[in-house]
Amino acid sequence: MSTRRDFLASAGTTLAAAALLPLVRSAAFAADAPAPASDKKMGWALVGIGKLTLGQILPALANVQKSKLVALVTGHPDKAKPIVAKFNLNPANVYNYDTYDKLADNPDVDIIYIVLPNGMHAEYTIRGLKAGKHVLCEKPMANTSAECQQMIDAAKSTGKKLMIAYRCHFDPYNLKAIDICRTQQLGKPRLIVTDHCFHLADANAWRLNKKLAGGGALLDVGIYGLNATRYLSGEEPVSITAQLIENPDDPRFKEVEEGVVWTMRFPSGCLATCTTSYNAAGVNRCRVFCEKGQIDMEPATGYHGIKMRTGTTPITFPDMDQFAAEMDHLSECAMSGKDPLTPGEEGLKDLRIMEAIYESARGGKTIDLS
Repeated sequence: MSTRRDFLASAGTTLAAAALLPLVRSAAFAADAPAPASDKKMGWALVGIGKLTLGQILPALANVQKSKLVALVTGHPDKAKPIVAKFNLNPANVYNYDTYDKLADNPDVDIIYIVLPNGMHAEYTIRGLKAGKHVLCEKPMANTSAECQQMIDAAKSTGKKLMIAYRCHFDPYNLKAIDICRTQQLGKPRLIVTDHCFHLADANAWRLNKKLAGGGALLDVGIYGLNATRYLSGEEPVSITAQLIENPDDPRFKEVEEGVVWTMRFPSGCLATCTTSYNAAGVNRCRVFCEKGQIDMEPATGYHGIKMRTGTTPITFPDMDQFAAEMDHLSECAMSGKDPLTPGEEGLKDLRIMEAIYESARGGKTIDLS
């Protein structure tokens, strides 16, 4: 039985990665200035020690060049002990949620990584920014667009960087797909189809709690497809038509939707059709139908093992750590003063579109975003 972890962690690898490094660099830094020539590493505090932190973020710290773990924030000190030992942390740098604001007094901490349920993102991001720290926040950015705006405003008022953890923006396969679409190597994109589904069996999962999750499958894994349509098309949607898959007789879906199907139209005339579900066989797929060919990615947005082809031609790259890449990117931004590739405004755009998806589905009408 598949889980969200299985959905994202599916496994692949070899053309020369060197061929894509300029693309990764240009994506990470839109300007041509080189990264800071320094051995300095920015100190990171991880907020939340759940499955993502344990399974992906902590292992990624073995692959970073500009970042280092210096502090933890957790409500479970027992979970922190082995991490403190492994990373040789100062035990005084383990905080709980009551002492979180004391990070302001710790000069070792430069950046905070918010790895908490969605409903806690806004509060802890804003408090982290007010503590004088840069913030990397997991996606979705928050439960509502209003909260997203509050987070952006807090970053502006404090002068600190706010980045949303859209790791696929640092993945070589997705970057290659963007390059093919933007340079029209296969002609103009005309249809983008994404499917992100898995079977969420645990009826007690926080993802099924509306207050903590903000919504169901759409905010959790549907956001991958939504964000992909935007970065592949290079455009923002002008209209949305959506339908909810609701199942209140299933105890898992009393508060959040089981799934969503939606269609978006872009200014160029390109259409996107996206599906997401918490109650379907696991699928993680993206297809771009262009005028002269197509791009197929399956899995498309996993932590590892992404597979890609154009027509019948496979495209492969050595495996890379997306989490390490995005952490080092924010570290470099903090040192150089540059803006991150995926700032708070990127998260806000997705939230506004998701709110329009819900509005369309519940109102039974097409929403005009133009």
